[in-house]
Amino acid sequence: MRIVYIDCDSLRPDHLGCYGYDRDTSPTIDALAADGMQFSNVHASDVPCLPSRTALFTGRFGVHTGVVNHGGLNASLRPRGAAREFNTAFDGYRTWMSTLRHAGFHTALFSLFPQRHGAWHVVDGFDEWHDTPGYRSDHVYPLVEEWLDANAESDDWYLHVNFWDPHTPYDTPSEYGNPFADDPAPEWLTEDVIEAQRGSYGTMSARETGDDDLERTPDELATREDFEQWIDGYDTGIRYMDDHIARIVRRLEDAGVREETLFVVSADHGENQGELNVYGDHQTADAVSARVPLVVSGPGVEAGHDDALRYQLDLPPTITEFAGGEVPQHWDGRSFASALTGGSDTGREFLVLSQGAWACQRGVRWDDWLLLRTHHDGLKDFAPVELYDLAADPHETTDLAREHTEVAREGLALLEQWRSTRLTESAMGTAGGNPDSPRALTDPLIEVIEEGGPYHPRDDVDLDEWVERLHAAGDDAHADKLATHEGVVPEDVDAYLDGEDVWARD
Repeated sequence: MRIVYIDCDSLRPDHLGCYGYDRDTSPTIDALAADGMQFSNVHASDVPCLPSRTALFTGRFGVHTGVVNHGGLNASLRPRGAAREFNTAFDGYRTWMSTLRHAGFHTALFSLFPQRHGAWHVVDGFDEWHDTPGYRSDHVYPLVEEWLDANAESDDWYLHVNFWDPHTPYDTPSEYGNPFADDPAPEWLTEDVIEAQRGSYGTMSARETGDDDLERTPDELATREDFEQWIDGYDTGIRYMDDHIARIVRRLEDAGVREETLFVVSADHGENQGELNVYGDHQTADAVSARVPLVVSGPGVEAGHDDALRYQLDLPPTITEFAGGEVPQHWDGRSFASALTGGSDTGREFLVLSQGAWACQRGVRWDDWLLLRTHHDGLKDFAPVELYDLAADPHETTDLAREHTEVAREGLALLEQWRSTRLTESAMGTAGGNPDSPRALTDPLIEVIEEGGPYHPRDDVDLDEWVERLHAAGDDAHADKLATHEGVVPEDVDAYLDGEDVWARD
């Protein structure tokens, strides 16, 4: 079997045609979806980039590996401890790629991610790693083409290709133009929503979107026209990437092996495009930052749609089983290989999504609900608990936590159930838990707070300067809140849900 994994950074599903988007961003991905199985409710367990790919390549939750941040203590795997063996390639905690190698696959990675994030554990199990000279598709594809010319006709290989074009900054080459200049942007973000967001604050918010030297994106969002320019930049990156995915497909067709190749298309996380007042980034544990596309197409895969709730870390055991390999004992992921072949698989009852690099926040996704529990807001305007009805409000515009307190408390109970179960696994050595690891019983999100907060706001933002800027803009309320709490969110969620002003009380 040949396997090609297309790893699309920051790609949200609802900007693809196969997921219902009305712009023609993804003809190649759409064609793969039409011939294969398309999954609608897959979420990265831990976001953003480093936690997400760590969970994917280890098959384990961040609460077990310790990787929930982009810097500091929790940007590195927790050591295996006294039980570490001479060679870790065959133990119960081995990586996905080690497992595929053990099953007889030659594994190759084309990505600058390990170097960019110091994520050397991601390379574990790859026979080849090619550190690409840049992140755009035109930087990556020529190396992939050369590899395919040499290896396509061989059997039993796994090729992992990482494209970054949908990730900010949206810098698709100028000569590519704007394929969507005449297409309206999504209508949910109205002038009224933008005005309300500009009355708030936060990194990559409507008032703080970034660099005014970039051609494709405005430096702030003030009007619908600004939003259209912003979305055009994002969607153009997706289409540019899709063009290069098409070239990979054609290369395999030319080699006569396309029909024998399993294609997997997914992402490390989504991308907020105005949701929760975050633009072009992935700073939250919500259904937008964490939900990813998943299309699997190739020999043995039935065509169809799957709507079950799934973690992306369920994919390693799924592909391993589908390819005839042995799933390690200590993975948190659960195989849904039967869903690829038309069998029944009900998925997860609920999901817990974690963010530790831009905020310390967990989301609970069940039925049509999303609950957000924030411990450190990353210098953004979050409440201790927020609740959204995703069926009626997919862009998370209306917080219902104080209106539906019984539902919010149900979500909090699910979150505590999940956390207790994961820490018990750490104590007992079941699933992905490892009792021999130092700090095994400590929640890594708590360690992030103890360390001074999530990496990016701690490293990238001068808090005193920001407070002064807000005062200068006449936003004294938000300036005082930042100066007083420094991002740490009050913990008395019962009082908050009962309507008390917990910010004033702390």
